Amino acid sequence: MGSYPIWSCLKYIPERLAGVAMVVPVINYRWPSFPVSLTREDYRRSLVKLLYWIAKHTPRLLQWWVTQKWFPSPSVMEKKPGFFNKRDIEALMKTEGFPMLTKERLRERCVFDTLRNDFLACYGDWDFDPMELSNPNESCVHIWQGHEDKIVPFELQRYISRKLPWIQYHEVSDGGHFLVHYNGLCEAIVRAMLLGEEHHLYRPDADKIVS
Repeated sequence: MGSYPIWSCLKYIPERLAGVAMVVPVINYRWPSFPVSLTREDYRRSLVKLLYWIAKHTPRLLQWWVTQKWFPSPSVMEKKPGFFNKRDIEALMKTEGFPMLTKERLRERCVFDTLRNDFLACYGDWDFDPMELSNPNESCVHIWQGHEDKIVPFELQRYISRKLPWIQYHEVSDGGHFLVHYNGLCEAIVRAMLLGEEHHLYRPDADKIVS
């Protein structure tokens, strides 16, 4: 969820940004500019709404649930095909995963509260709609998204790029959620930021972009 503060930077201090690259940035379903037709049947919307209510009103119950021994811990998500695509699974096999999501770390009050507060800030009510932002002019803004991402829907990222045409949108056709762990992707992101290069493999199919 580390990319969501960037929207605030683009809103309040765009003149201090030389460039921005958001990789599979999270989506807040409360942003009013999203059309109902895009979000109504998205199961992730209901799931986020439920988790937000639990995190806000029963934090200790949530902490108990994610650290108890009778059910799988959140770290079980790491290698589940239901959450990640083939390239994600391959990347996770070569990484150490998410140490902050282990039962041991989540039992630490400061770790759990940090993640909970981050979640509430990300998915709560914002005082502005990112899709009403003005072109920062001095900053180059990029969004990188995986077409097969099962956590953040590419359809909504495409919609954002249409609403904010000054954003340079890149899409990895066989990419999932962990693009930064793919061989060559970090280099492509840096080259796009610094040199303005765009590989043809990372251009979305214009015919399929939601209008």
